[in-house]
Amino acid sequence: MVAPSLKLATFADLAALPEDVRAEIIHGVIVEKARPSAEHGESQLSFGIVLGRRFQRRPGGHWPGGWWFGTEIDVEYETHEIYLHDIVGWRRDRVPERPSGRPVRIRPDWACEMLSRSNAKRDLVDKFKVLHTNGVPYYWIADPLEQTLVVHRWEPAGYLVVITAAAGDRVRAEPFDTVELSVSALFGVEDDEE
Repeated sequence: MVAPSLKLATFADLAALPEDVRAEIIHGVIVEKARPSAEHGESQLSFGIVLGRRFQRRPGGHWPGGWWFGTEIDVEYETHEIYLHDIVGWRRDRVPERPSGRPVRIRPDWACEMLSRSNAKRDLVDKFKVLHTNGVPYYWIADPLEQTLVVHRWEPAGYLVVITAAAGDRVRAEPFDTVELSVSALFGVEDDEE
């Protein structure tokens, strides 16, 4: 007896889902993303605000600028690997026009995931390997409950941890190391006074 072959999911399968379903494709399987907790949602918003204020602009002026950011954007790395990152960014010097459409097929320069129990393996193992294979220069893992941040930089042999930080720390976190960031402000537990 021959086992039936499994059909690997593609973007067409994601597009056929109802609009209210948050899902991604990992190793060819559609995986529904859990609804975010209050801590997850607040942290995702705060990361976007803090980084967006300083970097989501053209270069020049008081803040460095030079980036495009988005949240919950379908990014296709491979036909059967399409991720809905919590926050993702592209350098404007490499991608002069804002990435558009669904899915985005331009490799990001930075991706950040908010860790939760339901997605830990996917974010720490499955996505980690695919992002590295596809040359994403920086991958951040933020834990909203523990209020910790781990910054990874792409190296040929694998991602290198370049910073581990927690609420109360101030860091120059690659690739946004031209300014010092408050980890507490990133998580929304203190005001971003800068």
